[in-house]
Amino acid sequence: QVQLVESGGGLAQAGDSLRLSCAGSGRTFSNYAMGWYRQAPGKEREFVAAIGWNGAITLFADAVKERLSISRDNAKDTVYLQMNSLKPEDTAIYYCTAGYLNSGKYSPNPDFWGQGAQVTVLS
Repeated sequence: QVQLVESGGGLAQAGDSLRLSCAGSGRTFSNYAMGWYRQAPGKEREFVAAIGWNGAITLFADAVKERLSISRDNAKDTVYLQMNSLKPEDTAIYYCTAGYLNSGKYSPNPDFWGQGAQVTVLS
């Protein structure tokens, strides 16, 4: 079992930056790749970014590449999503997940999910 808790969401203006954090449950945290999904009202769930168990591999959706970075600190059982140059279309609920990397892709249905953090970007 893995428990994940997101923090760092909230309101932002277009062009601002936010950093989301996700705190994991402990001993098994480093066994998993970690990824972020988001879902906006009226839209399908969308992959955002992922990072391998040791941080060596990172993946980004084309929609966010060059604006977002993902990192992890296994000693603190925490993964981060740094979001820069925010746009109104980034508005969504962001979910931290624990899963796996297979064939260069992150789990389409990760094993564990946080409750989500709302990010609202104002124009």
